[in-house]
Amino acid sequence: MKNPFAGLALVVAAIIVLIVVFGAFFTVVPTEQALVLRFGQPVRDLIDAPGLYVKWPFVDSVIYIDKRILDLDESRQEVLVSGNQRLEVDAFVRYKISDPLRFYQSVGSIQGANAQLGGMLNSALRRTLSEASITDIVRDKRDALMADILAQVKSGAERFGLGVVDVRIKRADLPPENSEAVFHRMQTERQQLAAKFRAEGSQQSQEIKADADRQVTVTIAQAQQEGEQIRGQGDADRNRIFAESYGKDPDFFAFYRSMQAYETALKSGDSRIIISPKSDFFRYFSTPTPTAPPPSTGDATPETQTVK
Repeated sequence: MKNPFAGLALVVAAIIVLIVVFGAFFTVVPTEQALVLRFGQPVRDLIDAPGLYVKWPFVDSVIYIDKRILDLDESRQEVLVSGNQRLEVDAFVRYKISDPLRFYQSVGSIQGANAQLGGMLNSALRRTLSEASITDIVRDKRDALMADILAQVKSGAERFGLGVVDVRIKRADLPPENSEAVFHRMQTERQQLAAKFRAEGSQQSQEIKADADRQVTVTIAQAQQEGEQIRGQGDADRNRIFAESYGKDPDFFAFYRSMQAYETALKSGDSRIIISPKSDFFRYFSTPTPTAPPPSTGDATPETQTVK
């Protein structure tokens, strides 16, 4: 008869072997690095290459440490800057674990590292920004201030096995009660500046309009003067031509002047003319070649009477 405890012993032995085998192997992923410790002390070099590794079961322990760049976003804090002005600052830190063994022995975890870095960041911000003005922080010396804060945090983080990559201020604002006052002051300054620009623009507009009016007046006067000169020259030329024409052919000149008189006197309208048919005005109606009357420079309409 077979011993019933023999099968049970084999099963227990198999389970123990499996536990030992599984406890002897461990894996490292690409985003991590591993420390193998025996009773709290490292027994082999740092493992930073991914793969399957072996350790002594129940004796050795494996500590996995992230080797990516980590970040710490600090909550908004109020600092006192130059001139006893308050400023609310948001900042962040980017870091990585440069010495895993020191990191494990000093802080032990990411939460511990964040706590240490947060304290160092707050101290560096207060120490550096206390001597700077708001203008320096926001615009003029921002890069230099960031470099000083980075150097302080990096120096303090080395003793915890941390390598600080970057420190930045995300936002720097005045407290809400101060922001409102600054906003109203800026609004008033902009309104004053706008009023000044409007006044200067109005003055320039008046000057331009006055200059344009002056040029228009001068141009019209010059044009009128030139027009009178041209009109006078035209009248002189006309009189000269009339005089020359009369000297060449007095009969034709008389006929032409009579036609002009007819055209002027017999225009359509409400005017009526009472005149004797024997008047010299109608001499060309009775005979085509009447004797020319004495020369006259005006429109001769003898014995005429106009009735409106």
